[in-house]
Amino acid sequence: MADKPAAARGRAPKSIGRTALRVIKMLRTFYPVMLPTVAVCILVQCVVQATPNIFMERCLTIVGEFWESGDWATAQPLVFKNAAILAVMYFLSLICNAVWQQLMAILTQGALKKFRCLMFDHMQDLPIRYFDTHPHGDVMSYYTNDVDALRQMIAQSLPQLFLTTLMLISVSAIMIYYSLPLTLVVVGGAAIMALLAKTLAGRSAKNFLRTQRAVATVEGHVEEVMNGEKVVKVFCHERQTEAAFDALNDELEAAARAANSYANTLMPILMNMGNLLYVVVAVASGVFLVTGIPNPSISGLPLTIAVAVPFLNMTKQFANQIGQISNQVNSVVMGLAGAERIFELLDEPIEEDEGYVELVACKIDRDGNVRECERRDHDWAGQWAWRHPHQADGSVTYTPLAGDVRLFDVDFAYEPGHTVLHNVSLYAKPGQKVAFVGATGAGKTTITNLLNRFYDIEDGKIRYDGININKIKKPDLRRSLGVVLQDVNLFTGTVMDNIRYGRLDATDEECVAAARLAGADDFVRRLPDGYDTMLTDNGAALSQGQRQLLSIARAAVADPPVMVLDEATSSIDTRTEAIVQRGMDALMTGRTTFVIAHRLSTVRNSDVIIVLDHGRIIERGTHDELIAKRGTYYQLYTGAFELE
Repeated sequence: MADKPAAARGRAPKSIGRTALRVIKMLRTFYPVMLPTVAVCILVQCVVQATPNIFMERCLTIVGEFWESGDWATAQPLVFKNAAILAVMYFLSLICNAVWQQLMAILTQGALKKFRCLMFDHMQDLPIRYFDTHPHGDVMSYYTNDVDALRQMIAQSLPQLFLTTLMLISVSAIMIYYSLPLTLVVVGGAAIMALLAKTLAGRSAKNFLRTQRAVATVEGHVEEVMNGEKVVKVFCHERQTEAAFDALNDELEAAARAANSYANTLMPILMNMGNLLYVVVAVASGVFLVTGIPNPSISGLPLTIAVAVPFLNMTKQFANQIGQISNQVNSVVMGLAGAERIFELLDEPIEEDEGYVELVACKIDRDGNVRECERRDHDWAGQWAWRHPHQADGSVTYTPLAGDVRLFDVDFAYEPGHTVLHNVSLYAKPGQKVAFVGATGAGKTTITNLLNRFYDIEDGKIRYDGININKIKKPDLRRSLGVVLQDVNLFTGTVMDNIRYGRLDATDEECVAAARLAGADDFVRRLPDGYDTMLTDNGAALSQGQRQLLSIARAAVADPPVMVLDEATSSIDTRTEAIVQRGMDALMTGRTTFVIAHRLSTVRNSDVIIVLDHGRIIERGTHDELIAKRGTYYQLYTGAFELE
């Protein structure tokens, strides 16, 4: 599944017409007035650019007639009149061109902004499964390669194709109006040009798509090497890494060379064929003039020099439009391929949430009655309750949040047929500290993923304070769970901003208190700007232990009723671990806590320790009880064998 997007990148769109229509429909939705205005301006420009041929024929006819009669005084005002009309039309064409070019600049950038917003907003609603099965580099390519391909298509290719198509229609109509035989000559030559353009442009487009795929591969390789540069140097693999990059770069160069070879060959061939067609039409016009062959046309005019000269001009225009269309094929194909990938992202099913039970702040009186309140009420005591509406009778009941979590006969598989958890049953009473230990892949983190409903179980039940977690709204469920992960993610911003990320409405004082609780306050105050120190590149200027302390402070400021600590101290040295452990012990007081740890010294004081092996619970009990059993936990703790 993870390979699907990578394979999709750089291929031709499955349905060119459907994708193009969807792009146009979205543009029309984004800009319901601006897009039709652009279309009208392009239409006017095309008509104006085609009609000078009519005025040229009129002027030549007037000059010819009065050349024979010698009445220049009568001819002169007629010629000037037509010339003035022609100048006005060219000026109108200039205005229309300037208007639609400016509008397209606004429309293109605005549309890209809206596309990026739609993509990012939709991405926030996707399930964790999507990000677990799609490489991050591939997801990033939606915002870079695919959006850029879409930009070129919207800004250049689509308007140009619309303009050239209208020009072809306008010029064809005028040619048919003046001479059907000469029109057939032009259409025959244009058909040969179109066939040649289709052959060469098709091969060029195929190689441009191959180039797009190769660029993505090279960029992914560079990103991977940059992230693992330390590993490369530690194992002295610089030369091997260079060789791997050279191989990918050679493939990119070969694809780009082939693509540009066809593209660079196409235009000169079409230009020369256009010149050849010009000569053929000139010869045909001469033959028709000399032999007096009839000239069937809508206008009913005989074929004269006054008709032949503008017809030659229209032939040149017609050939140029064929060249323009072929020149845009590559951009259109690449743009539609990028658009189709963007639509694939937008069409990804979002995370479903059928829950209706909400977590609310409340006050509980001496009689145990629960009353919903605002969190910022001055006398709020930090109490929470589950607000449970009953659809049968419309009543609402409140269940105080206690942190009682129970799993009943839970089975789960990330992929069908590959069960990860087998018949897992466990319970965590309010305020208990439950520790999971076991080898890598035993299912420890999977259980916490199920508690957060990042994934849904296949069979069994999970109850939170007696409520099936499927009935709890996911945001409310996750708000009640504080999570500290092994892999720390710090965002660009100040230290204070990163701590406040746990609860955006937290005050500075609450953030500092959380830092003290986590043991981070001491080192933060020694930073150049203290809590106002800017962090960039995932907090690269901090040590791994310091980053982890900030992560714990971030969870502390959220003040969650239940905590999940997933290898929270694995990257911290022994001295720092003692500081963090004290902070976590204070943080865990009165809270139900799930701890995943390889360092068994951190779970000795747990109320219950659960030993997992290949998705099954094989032992459970307190530290002393498990040591007394002299089973798997005893062997792990005493070092008879170690965790993998």
